Amino acid sequence: MKSESIAFAVAGVVFGLVAGWVIGAQQAQQTPHAAAAAAAQPTSAAPASNAPATPAPVLDQAQVQALTSVASREPSNAAPRAQLGNLYFDAERYDEAIKWYAEAVKLAPNDPNVSTDLGVSYYYTNQPDKALEQFARSLQLEPKHTKTLLNVGIVKAFGKQDLDGAVQAWQQVVQIAPDSPEGQAAKRALDSLRSAHPAMGGPAQKPGA
Repeated sequence: MKSESIAFAVAGVVFGLVAGWVIGAQQAQQTPHAAAAAAAQPTSAAPASNAPATPAPVLDQAQVQALTSVASREPSNAAPRAQLGNLYFDAERYDEAIKWYAEAVKLAPNDPNVSTDLGVSYYYTNQPDKALEQFARSLQLEPKHTKTLLNVGIVKAFGKQDLDGAVQAWQQVVQIAPDSPEGQAAKRALDSLRSAHPAMGGPAQKPGA
């Protein structure tokens, strides 16, 4: 599953930006969507002038060829398609990841993990509405899927500038699984919001409250 690519791989950057985004949005009286999204999305941020550019991840062509061959031989098998999605996602080739994840979802419509992977890929191609629609499908399958809920919060915060919606999603994660990696990440996000603007983060939620 690759939905942790939002939730964990960039969690430090994302949650570090929450407080700054809140302050910036307030000062600008809610800046337009495109400008706010460009500032918030870690994947589109330009490197500092004195920092070397990070090379793009390399796609393992041998694995791609092997999995593509399996997918061709087994047209009803979702697994190689999901794995191809993972490979392309890791290589930051999100359009191709979407293609394979979408095929996997058609073959395994009851798998919330692959559904969420598809939603994350939509987010990384600047399609936050489609990402949230896909996450909604994941949550229909498993309403307490914490990785999905954590990603819902991130997309709402940075893709839609809906901080109230983000808070609601993150609070659900904390209530469901406070000691899980997802719960800890959600707590960090909420703490960042409360530090910048206590009223926006709301009162701390205790598990089961």
